[in-house]
Amino acid sequence: MFRTQRHFPYMMRLPSMMCILMLLVLIQCSQLLRAELQGPLSESASATPITEPEAVAATDPHSQGGKTDGDEVTTAEKDANAPPVDSSSSAPGSNDRKAAKLKETEFAPRTKVMPAALFERLWNDSLLKQQKLKAQIEAIEARQAPAVVVERTPEQVEAESLYENAMEMLTKPRTDKRVAFTLLRKAAAFKHPKARAELAMAVLLGHWMSFDFHHAADEFESLANDGVPEAHLGLGFLYSVGVGGKNVSQPLALLHYTLAALGDNTLAQMAMGYRYLYGINVPISCEKALIQYKRVAKKVATKVTFSNGPMVHRVKLLDELENPGSHETEVVDYYQLLADKGDVQSQIGLGQLYYQGGKAIQQDHQKALEYFTLAANAGNAIGFAFLGKLYLEGSEQIKADNETAFKYFSKASEMGDPVGQSGLGLMYLKGLGVPKDSIKALSYFTQAADQGWVDGQLQLGTMYFTGNGVKTDYKLALKYFNLATQSGHVLAYYNLGVMHAYGMGMLRSCPAAVEFFKNVAERGRWSNRLMHAYSDYKLNRVDEAFMQYSLMAEVGYEVAQSNAAFLLDREEVHVFNDRHEDLIRAFYYWKRAAGQGYSAAQVKLGDYYYYGWGTKTDFETAAALYRKASEQQYNAQAMFNLGYMHEQGLGMKKDWHLAKRLYDLAAETSVDAKVPVTIALFKLQMLAKIESIKESPYRFIFYMDENIAANWDLYMITILTLLLGIIMYTRRPFQQPEPVAAQPQAPPQPPVNDVAAAVPVNPALGAAPSSAEAGASATFVSAPEATSTSTIPETPKASSGGSSRPTVTTSSSSVGTSSTSTSSSNTLDPTD
Repeated sequence: MFRTQRHFPYMMRLPSMMCILMLLVLIQCSQLLRAELQGPLSESASATPITEPEAVAATDPHSQGGKTDGDEVTTAEKDANAPPVDSSSSAPGSNDRKAAKLKETEFAPRTKVMPAALFERLWNDSLLKQQKLKAQIEAIEARQAPAVVVERTPEQVEAESLYENAMEMLTKPRTDKRVAFTLLRKAAAFKHPKARAELAMAVLLGHWMSFDFHHAADEFESLANDGVPEAHLGLGFLYSVGVGGKNVSQPLALLHYTLAALGDNTLAQMAMGYRYLYGINVPISCEKALIQYKRVAKKVATKVTFSNGPMVHRVKLLDELENPGSHETEVVDYYQLLADKGDVQSQIGLGQLYYQGGKAIQQDHQKALEYFTLAANAGNAIGFAFLGKLYLEGSEQIKADNETAFKYFSKASEMGDPVGQSGLGLMYLKGLGVPKDSIKALSYFTQAADQGWVDGQLQLGTMYFTGNGVKTDYKLALKYFNLATQSGHVLAYYNLGVMHAYGMGMLRSCPAAVEFFKNVAERGRWSNRLMHAYSDYKLNRVDEAFMQYSLMAEVGYEVAQSNAAFLLDREEVHVFNDRHEDLIRAFYYWKRAAGQGYSAAQVKLGDYYYYGWGTKTDFETAAALYRKASEQQYNAQAMFNLGYMHEQGLGMKKDWHLAKRLYDLAAETSVDAKVPVTIALFKLQMLAKIESIKESPYRFIFYMDENIAANWDLYMITILTLLLGIIMYTRRPFQQPEPVAAQPQAPPQPPVNDVAAAVPVNPALGAAPSSAEAGASATFVSAPEATSTSTIPETPKASSGGSSRPTVTTSSSSVGTSSTSTSSSNTLDPTD
């Protein structure tokens, strides 16, 4: 009992001590947390800036007034060092204001420092994670066996050389492609994988080689097992189209396209970008499409030359059929004739045509040089400028010469030509034959851009975009790039794609960036396949043209999709030999082309839904497609079809007023639509009249359908009989009146000579002769003549002068013949 009372106070103090210890731990933890959030800066450093002497003193612990690291500057010391405050000036409430001011001076710097400290801490953490990840990767690579570098055999070296030479010949426009394929066969004989894949693609497309789908499929499968990207591309195309013994399988096509894209195959990357952009067998993903198209666009941008490459004409067969136009060869012949006569403008036109190439004219810099030289000799500034471009870049026929290019550019620039000014600016910008001078380059580019020349606009935008010689200005760069895209420059599209992809000078826009990069990607050298397909079509090699169009359609070319559908729609393709399959494939090609905004494809797709070709009949979808084409592209055919559907009430409410309006719009949009629109309007008016009769008292006519349907043959016979009677009545012959009875014939008279019985008339007599006298003066007629004709003597008319001169008709007859002349008359002369 005594011990319990003795230790009881100690037991009471123990919980209180524990509480004190816990409180101290909490305070210490709060201080540590506060220091961590505050960052590396101290309270004094954050409150007052440290000057250079103070910084030196702080680093030296033995200096006068210096403080050691363990010293602490408190608020009390700051108040002690502060100047004294007059107490008389203090007012009630001043202590509160001082406290508030003290808190502001103490916590305001901390609130400014805390975001920077947090960012620095997060940045350091990310660096540490990257370093750890890098160390782990290096450790994994160190554990792996080092790759053994196998030296190539002489046969492999020769095969690689043959393959590179062949591909170089295939990319150039004016080379013998048969020699190139001979080199590929030699390389394939040495088991070169890419040469084998190129030959397999050639026999698959029928390009410079005969069709052999099964051989191509076997080669692709063999090479795909070795991981050749071109083989995966070929297999993907086979599974997508359904040839070479492969059934159509879009999942397998997608698999092989993905593997080929991972192997950096350009066409496969474009195919994957197109599928991600429009959601073909994959979910729509703009970001994934952007990644694929950006890779291809970068390849194209690095190969763009000063001449912007050969011109690729995207000919749409459907438009060419509806609007044939004139042949390019005829235009070239016409300009050739004018150029030979010394016409400078024709020489410039032909030079530019051969400089870039055309539909029927291949690129030929040698001929372009000849025509530009003729124009330059005549003193034309454009001739000088394009001669400078030819010598600046060089080609197979022309050796590059910076000095000559500078001379021609200078002459053109002195004459104020923007092409010459842009050329000089490029030479000064890159130091081609002249010292680099950004100021001169900027001046020349500005002069060219002010005149609307595309190269000047592009280079000026590039200088503002990169800050080369000028201050970086994204707004000006955007302005000049947009101007350059109006002329279709590839690099302008690429630069705009970069700006939209990263949000440089504007808000980031993935769809806009993908659109620009897709435009650039479709201008690569592989787009020459479109021209090859068009040439095959003109040579009636329709199957070869279809296969090449199909490959480019898989890549995403809208013109290839519409042309492939056009060939299938016209039953000109003999690859599948099944009309139903042709219509299904054509339907999907039209659908893809319509998805990219081609109005004619939208109309054709509406026709397929309307008639049920390759799909189920759907009037509502057809009407929606017609409406889309008419509203967005002002397509006259779509307006006419939509008007007809409104007239008949197919897929929408019947509305004749709206139908008439659409018919009128179609006639206003296209001249070719006026004739069918006139017929349709006439029909619409007839239907309106019939409807008005149905509302009139004569409507009972239209309720006799059952009776007419039961006895239609009787009604038809009756109608035909009435029509025949009307025709016979209107076509009956005209009945003439009967002739008067002939007079009794006179006794035959002997033939006499023609005697003119003249009756002397006294001129003094003013009275007209009587009828008896007139009858006495009749002409003697022979007997044969009297039997056939009867002559009625004319009654002489009294003259106004009171005298008359009788007219006597006579008849002449010759021996053995008789003739009658009832209209001849002889005027008697009184002097006879």
